[in-house]
Amino acid sequence: MEFTIFTEPQQGFSYDDQLACALAAERNGFGAFFRSDHYMRMGSGSPLPGPTDAWTTLAGLARETSTIRLGTLVSSATHRYPAILAIQVAQVDAMSGGRAEFGLGTGWFEEEHRAYGIPFPARRFGMLEEQLAVITGLWQTPVGETFSFSGEHYTLEDAPALPKPVQTRVPVVVGGGGPRRTPAIAARFATEFNIGFQPDDVVAEKLAGVRAACEAIGRDPGTLKMSVALPTFAGATESDIRRRAEAAGRTLDDVRRSAAVVGDADAIAERIDGLRALGVDRIHFQLMDLRDTEHIDYLGGEVLPRVR
Repeated sequence: MEFTIFTEPQQGFSYDDQLACALAAERNGFGAFFRSDHYMRMGSGSPLPGPTDAWTTLAGLARETSTIRLGTLVSSATHRYPAILAIQVAQVDAMSGGRAEFGLGTGWFEEEHRAYGIPFPARRFGMLEEQLAVITGLWQTPVGETFSFSGEHYTLEDAPALPKPVQTRVPVVVGGGGPRRTPAIAARFATEFNIGFQPDDVVAEKLAGVRAACEAIGRDPGTLKMSVALPTFAGATESDIRRRAEAAGRTLDDVRRSAAVVGDADAIAERIDGLRALGVDRIHFQLMDLRDTEHIDYLGGEVLPRVR
């Protein structure tokens, strides 16, 4: 099983905060550092220091880290044109020596779109599907050939299909809880399917749905990595856990009643064993306070040795 650190920098964190977090994750043996792709804080609280762009940030981290993989969970199909995004991701892959991972979803935060003048169409699954077709098509086109595409949302004519990523295949993460379109899109394009913030019974249901979608198109479900993203509040003492819950604007009782990963190393190991039994291959620990690198130290020093 793989373990990553997943962050929400739009909630009030700078590039330097993200760098410290990524370095702590690398130092503690996590496989990847993921960040959200948002431009506005959610909920109450100070908006300072302001947003950071996901792929600009990952480009910087690519040059300041050595081994940890870097990606978005997930970028929004509404934020960028697919051909430009293909170039950005390929460049981050080159800058990192082949450590980029690419997560893409439909986008959902309508208020953010209004604030920054980003169009937010009511129907976005078609955009998502076409973006994945364009981006993977550009990457897979042999050097010296061109790529063309004609769809409802995007049209490309004889694109040079450059640059190429370093990796033969950049990992593609598709996630969401939709019952039909999301599993079908994941089965067609993804190397990883992610379901976020759900209790174990819902996780089991969603993983079964995407496995069925793979079988429907003749794909071996075993070739698709299954992952969960879960808010995480870990600590050796009750006061540590409470402090981390409160830093996220929640109470200890609230997080214990939720689908979050909560507790000391033994309790978290038990929860992970349950997820492993469901067929989960990768866990994204969502940490809300990027300045609390001791949280990462605890997970890496106490939890990972118990679950690997």
